[in-house]
Amino acid sequence: MQTHEIRRRFLDHFVRAGHTEVPSASLILADPNLLFVNAGMVQFVPYFLGQQTPPYATATSVQKCVRTLDIENVGITTRHNTFFQMAGNFSFGDYFKREAITLAWTLLTDSVEDGGYGFDPERLWVTVYLDDDEAERMWLELGVPADRIQRRGMADNYWSMGIPGPCGPCSEIYYDRGPEYGVDGGPEADEDRYIEIWNLVFMQNERGAGIGKDNFEILGPLPKQNIDTGMGVERVAFLLQGVDNVYETDLMRPIIDKAEELTGRSYGVEHTDDVRFRVIADHARTAAMLIADGVNPGNDGRGYVLRRLLRRIVRSARLLGAEKPVMAELIKVVTDLMAPSYPELATDFSRIETVSVGEEMAFLKTLNTGETLFDNAATAVKSKGGKQITGSDAFALHDTYGFPIDLTLEMAAEAGLSVDEDGFRSLMAEQRKRAKDDAQARKHAHADLTVYKELVDRGATEFTGFDELTSEANVLALIADGVRVPVATAGQDVEVILDRSPMYAESGGQIADRGTITASGVKLQVNDVQKIAKKVWVHKATVESGQLTEGDVVLAQADPAWRRGATQGHSGTHMVHAALRQILGPNAVQAGSLNKPGYLRFDFNWQGALSEQQKADIEAVSNDAVGADFPVNTFVTDLPNAKKMGAMALFGENYGDEVRVVEIGGPFSMELCGGTHVEHSSQIGPITLLGEASVGSGVRRVEAFVGLDSYKYLAKERALLAGVASSLKVPSDEVPGRVEQLVERLKVAEKELERTKIAAVLSSAGTFAEQAERVGAVRLVAAAAPEGVSAGDLRTLATDIRGRLGSEAAVVVLLGNVEGKAPFVVTVNKAAQDLGFKSGDLVAAFGPSIAGRGGGKPEMAQGAGSDPSGIPAGLTAVRARVAELAG
Repeated sequence: MQTHEIRRRFLDHFVRAGHTEVPSASLILADPNLLFVNAGMVQFVPYFLGQQTPPYATATSVQKCVRTLDIENVGITTRHNTFFQMAGNFSFGDYFKREAITLAWTLLTDSVEDGGYGFDPERLWVTVYLDDDEAERMWLELGVPADRIQRRGMADNYWSMGIPGPCGPCSEIYYDRGPEYGVDGGPEADEDRYIEIWNLVFMQNERGAGIGKDNFEILGPLPKQNIDTGMGVERVAFLLQGVDNVYETDLMRPIIDKAEELTGRSYGVEHTDDVRFRVIADHARTAAMLIADGVNPGNDGRGYVLRRLLRRIVRSARLLGAEKPVMAELIKVVTDLMAPSYPELATDFSRIETVSVGEEMAFLKTLNTGETLFDNAATAVKSKGGKQITGSDAFALHDTYGFPIDLTLEMAAEAGLSVDEDGFRSLMAEQRKRAKDDAQARKHAHADLTVYKELVDRGATEFTGFDELTSEANVLALIADGVRVPVATAGQDVEVILDRSPMYAESGGQIADRGTITASGVKLQVNDVQKIAKKVWVHKATVESGQLTEGDVVLAQADPAWRRGATQGHSGTHMVHAALRQILGPNAVQAGSLNKPGYLRFDFNWQGALSEQQKADIEAVSNDAVGADFPVNTFVTDLPNAKKMGAMALFGENYGDEVRVVEIGGPFSMELCGGTHVEHSSQIGPITLLGEASVGSGVRRVEAFVGLDSYKYLAKERALLAGVASSLKVPSDEVPGRVEQLVERLKVAEKELERTKIAAVLSSAGTFAEQAERVGAVRLVAAAAPEGVSAGDLRTLATDIRGRLGSEAAVVVLLGNVEGKAPFVVTVNKAAQDLGFKSGDLVAAFGPSIAGRGGGKPEMAQGAGSDPSGIPAGLTAVRARVAELAG
């Protein structure tokens, strides 16, 4: 049975049982405890916590999930995956244990013809929590023999989210693969033979604080009993497809096949190669899904995880023998495999490919840099007679430069060296512990939103701001310091919930309106408006005068000037987005935005900086659209129809069944957007790009002023230009040419100065040569170079000195002092080399004194240290070393 069919049968089974089918949420949700969605129940957490009332009593979904805590274990065994699909059914105070157990059992054991999976019930085992007699009795009633039901403790059969909140016992269903896979005795004896395929959580209690799976207190029962189950789609797939593991299934093996083609190696021949093939297959799927949901490679958070996954793919392919880039081919295979269930992969293929290939090319450059750094480290080890790369060097290559330990090991072996793997892994363990401790420190209970629950259940705030700036409203609630209060008095900060409001609540990149709430003798200044559960407007205000009471009738007014500027900024953002796509193409997709009165900031996916011409074109297209006075139309439609019309959606955003579309100039700009906008594009006013820069790998940012702020900026620039023109005594339009002439003259002067400086440096070569010391059969120049001599000039000077010393054995060591660094050059002529002198040996003698290291050939080595104060000691050390070698 194919994986897509397994998904479909699961959903159909529970829809027939009265459940509402809910689409998978994005892998990125606004949960402070999660980097990625890692379980099927995550999008339902507000319902389980009682913060919101669910719109359905029962639900079913197949949720895409990513877990990356044990990323190093992927591929080593066949049980770890970073991306997986979790099929689940959920009950919010409706049915409980009996129905959950029965529904799971029937789907697993019903025949394929009847819509089930057709598992042999004789091969299914069940576990229950230690004291859950009720669950055991229900399994017995279904016909599961008592000898195939095992009781297990909290670590295995008690579920919680790892933080204070809902918890409860669980019951797990296992499949027995047979004696060829392990020993008898059920899941307690061998979880390789007995594979867990479904976990039924009976969410009935509330837990307290604590760390670990079993180190917390059970506080008592929940107000309502809930059901949360999770069936591993990939695990069921490999069992139903008759293969040994997930990597052999229909959605994974073709990726391995492609990797075999790209590398020339075969899967199933050698364990080390198999690990790398599995890393490629697993990570390629995960990377594609993350990019599709809007993640871009970066140096922290989600971006760092994606970057690490992509780099592990490239590293594994390279170790398997790939000589050319591989990501484009792998991403194409993943898209073909996964698109039937996740069509966004096909829709956004071009962008996903661009991001992954861009990161691959960047990492290949990193590998080249890492190889150079490794060569330097290897040279330093050999120069001291060593045989091992230190753990700290290997760790620095891995952690600072992204150079994989596997490649370090391979290159060390080729160079006849070993690597202190224990030292490396100790440093890695310390780093992981720091990261884990940091994550645990940041992990906390979900914010207590129960004070808003009644208001959320009452229904959404009516937003009147599309049609008016002043609305009469009723005060539904007042909240101060997290507690509902009946009255707010002068000087008090308070949250005001109204039944209707003209003030825009922050969302979609648009910051909230400012405004006032007034009544007879009462005035509140509204400084911010936020949403709770995406539906209730919370006005954060200060009482300036009078006393406001719950139930009062008030006038809520959005600040007209603020709103006018905000609409200009938001509509201007749409103009710039459309212009970017027109100039750069469809891959310039929104990655974030911020707009407020007079200003906009727009992030978009793109590799590399924009040229001056591209920036000028984007600004011109945006302003042409402003000048065209396009009408701005808004309408509400369903999501599929909006997408069919070509409306742009923001990656990672979860939209409802109905969406609002903002159309400016027909096909010029059409986006899903809930923000406020101008009525005609000309009302935006001039758009002036301020600049463009990188904000992460593959993500660029443009900033712009709009409207009056744009005019003020241009007026300031004009005044600045006039001042420069006056100083140069030329008309404004001749300033660029005049500045270019001055710059050229300055370059000529700098070159002349450099030639003079070099001549002065070289003129000292004769003096240094005359002062050469006689050390045995060698003439030695060991000296501090004139302060400020660059590394390049230092090399030229050393070469000149060596030449002046003639054909007899000569060694030249020069140490410089430039801006807090200590560059150095060591050069040894042929006669000295014949006596056994090597540049690297001499670097090892003085390097520690200046905290420096370097590398090169026997005749010349150069590098730099970070401690110029050690130069005298370094010169003393090198003289001693030369004397020792001279015998």
